[in-house]
Formats: sequence, C-alpha cells, structure tokens
Amino acid sequence: MGSIFKFKQFEVSQSGCAMKINTDGVILGAIAQQDSPLRVLDVGTGTGVIAMMLAQRFPAAVIDAVEIDESAASAAAFNFNNSKFADRLKASHGDIGSYEPGRKYDLIVSNPPYFVNDLKNPEKRKQLARHADELFFEILVKKIAELLTENGKAWLILPVKQAEYVVKQAREYGLSLCRQINVCSDEQKPIIRHIICLSALEQRYKSEMFYIYQDQGVYTQAYKTLLKDFFLAF
Repeated sequence: MGSIFKFKQFEVSQSGCAMKINTDGVILGAIAQQDSPLRVLDVGTGTGVIAMMLAQRFPAAVIDAVEIDESAASAAAFNFNNSKFADRLKASHGDIGSYEPGRKYDLIVSNPPYFVNDLKNPEKRKQLARHADELFFEILVKKIAELLTENGKAWLILPVKQAEYVVKQAREYGLSLCRQINVCSDEQKPIIRHIICLSALEQRYKSEMFYIYQDQGVYTQAYKTLLKDFFLAF
C-alpha cells in the first residue's frame, strides 16, 4: 500500500504512521451509528481516517482526535488540514488518560491497540500502536464514561478476548452493551473482531454477524454497501 490512500471525498497520507489504514478502522468509521452527533471524539486516531469518515457521514459534527504517537498525530493533523472537512477536525497529541477537553461527546469511537500481554513487536512505535495492557483498557473505559453525553454512544472494534474484557469493565463504570457486531472473514471462519456499542442508557441489546468476503478475494455485498461512499473501487 502506498503512502497516499485515496478515498472518494478525501485523501490520507500514511507517512509517519506506524500503523497504516486497515480493515478494522474503515469498518468502524462506516458502521458507528449515532443520531445527528454534534461532538465526536476519535481515540487513537492514527492517520485520522476514521475521523474523516465520520466528518463525511455527519456534516454537522465537530470532531476531536487524540493520538499518543507524536508523528502519527502530526500526520493526522496534516490530513485534516488538507481535507474539505478541515474546519471541523482537530488532532491532539497526548494520552487519553490525561485528555481534558472541557466538553462531552455524543459519539466516541476507537480502534485501539489490542495485543494485551502478547509477544511485543520489536519495532518500538508499532509496539506503542498495537500493544496495550489491561490497565490501558480500564483507563479508556473510564474516560469514555466521563466524556459521553447522557445519550451518547461509544463504538470500539476489538478482538474477541479484549472486547469481552472491555464490556466487563464498562459495567463497572455504568455503561452497558447495546449492540455487538461479530466480524468474520467469511462464513466458514471464526469471529475475528467484535464491534461493540456502549451507552449509559439501558437499551435493547442486539447482536449480528458481518462477513467481509463471500469467496476468496471477493467482497460480500454487505461490505461493498457499507464502504461504497468511501472506496473508489466500489
């Protein structure tokens, strides 16, 4: 994949980012739902792609993006400033645990690091981008609970094990699971990701399946429909 990724309404430079644009991020950016959000927070923005997808989807939303890696935060700021959504996007370098924006959010999204207690990647910046311990998730959930508006929703995409831990932690902070989307490569493969939606309001729980491929190298219609407003190929 080259350093520039072109979408239908914006471009993303991946230069300086340890973690490049990936399937997890674009699925989350296209699938996270909320009714007319005005304030949105993207935690661990990386290249900024999720934030820009949300800016495209929600034209009234002002979007803040936080990124702990300084080089990636700079790349996200560059991408924001070079997009047509520049006046509604802001990238900040920092740790979510110490992030104090002075406002609450209608929608919070995160495609966070997830290899908890697994073998560490020897490349330091990729290690920072991809690895987290359980304390990180507890801090993340606590901050989400603090920063969500009363009717707000938080959407995260995680491997099964980490998603189950986050849902458990969320209950400790007054958040409940209201929707779960189980992501599989295809119908013959096991679940590889949970997309979870958390809310402070008790809502009817829904669970559903989402398949990326219908055959080897052939995307499902659901995947193409989800991303048709973003990907040039669709």
